[in-house]
Amino acid sequence: MMPAARYIETLPNGRTHPILKLTWQGPLDNTPEFVVPKDHLFMMGDNRDNSLDSRVAQSDGGVGYVPMENLIGRAEVVLGSVDFLNAPSLLAWPAEFRVARVLKRVR
Repeated sequence: MMPAARYIETLPNGRTHPILKLTWQGPLDNTPEFVVPKDHLFMMGDNRDNSLDSRVAQSDGGVGYVPMENLIGRAEVVLGSVDFLNAPSLLAWPAEFRVARVLKRVR
């Protein structure tokens, strides 16, 4: 396992959140804008610097743009959430369980 530096990222709207960075020159850092084809969706992974999401073509192992017809349901509720970034080990995950997010509706 490689150590990762932790930073606070600020979005254009001023909202902040923690991120972990292994490198500043990854293939998915600073990607261009994407034009999503009609009747398709752009899927973004939560580990955006290392995620085989819509930014990576299916031919390269990613999901590419997802046709709307492939959707079979929608997220309604968060069942649980763990802040694993603050947990020093897997055994510490229970202490980082976010009780306030249990059974919260997805907006």
